[in-house]
Amino acid sequence: MRLHKDWSIPAITAGFVAVLVSYSGPLAIFFQAAQSAEISTAMMTSWVWAISIGAAVSGIALSLWLKVPVVTAWSAPGTALLVTLFPGLSLNEAVGAYLTAAAVIFVIGITGSFDRIIQAIPPGIASAMMAGILFQFGVGVFVSLESVPALAIGMILAYLVFKRLTPRYSLVLLLVVGVVLAVVLEGASLKGVSVQLAQPAFIRPEWTWNATLSLAIPLVLVSLTGQFLPGMAIMRSSGYNTPARPIVIVTSLTSFVTAFFGGITTVIAAITAAICTSKEAHEDPNKRYVAGVANGVFYLIGGTFAGTIVLLFTSLPGEFVAVLAGLALIGAITSNVSAFAAQKGHLEASVITFIATASGISFLGLGSAFWGVVVGALAYALLHRPLPGLGRRAERAQARKSS
Repeated sequence: MRLHKDWSIPAITAGFVAVLVSYSGPLAIFFQAAQSAEISTAMMTSWVWAISIGAAVSGIALSLWLKVPVVTAWSAPGTALLVTLFPGLSLNEAVGAYLTAAAVIFVIGITGSFDRIIQAIPPGIASAMMAGILFQFGVGVFVSLESVPALAIGMILAYLVFKRLTPRYSLVLLLVVGVVLAVVLEGASLKGVSVQLAQPAFIRPEWTWNATLSLAIPLVLVSLTGQFLPGMAIMRSSGYNTPARPIVIVTSLTSFVTAFFGGITTVIAAITAAICTSKEAHEDPNKRYVAGVANGVFYLIGGTFAGTIVLLFTSLPGEFVAVLAGLALIGAITSNVSAFAAQKGHLEASVITFIATASGISFLGLGSAFWGVVVGALAYALLHRPLPGLGRRAERAQARKSS
């Protein structure tokens, strides 16, 4: 068996670190969503189990099939979107929206239309919507200064130091320091943390127009532009010219199953993918797929003991989760703000999209991400696209000047 011959300590370590980074940063966003939804610890455990198993199964299957390091995870920007919608959206409606999003992404994958759809979305509008969704998390870091100043300042300083000295492992180290500070400064107790196996809970889906427009459609957009697009770009920059089609299909099929247990859309990873596709995973690019397999195996372990992970996070102050999530998303906020600011051709429409999305409004029962896209697309069409007939008149005027 080729896997037996190709395995290496660096590849396995890369897979392990990638999982640690996911559980250190993006998982904190998931806990914020769970807190917003006011769900029980048992249901939260089912959520963590579902997203972990989804990443595990799809990552292992794709890495072994394609022989490239395919690292999958849950949609971090989609999870951030959840925080803005709960508790106005029921858990059953959220599951229905997950299934709708999975169906749309599956159609995109099976038809091979991923590249065409990405090209049709104005890049500034997509990035502005992403930045608007994530913006409140960054603000939450500094809002926490009011209630837990010592903890927030300590974590901010730790983040800056680790980001400067060891950026790759900064989130893992920040998690460790944050837990220590929460125990020492805020009196958090870890006595209740014990080994707990996950017990998945089935959730009956419910479809509503509100959930479809506020969650399903924005979830598809942020997953395509915020996860699949950069994730594929990282793979290709590492020398892997793997087509997007099989990855989109497998992750969407995985999402169908995990949705029933509270798992949000499974996607290709962006940030953690770089860990498993780099030379540090293995000098030979043909053997780095082992890192993708290892990543999936460690997700399996994490999913199995999801109850322990939930006990750890719920034993810590809510402000700790808010600060950790906000600091973990600073890189994503920065990249999206930079991306839409670079689109000078339609910057004003992008700024309008950002403001509308970041406002957090709920109008006619629909969330701010939906209205951000609608208002931004309208602004783009009116401000930046040529009006009918105007382009032809300009061409005729230019022709008369030339003659």
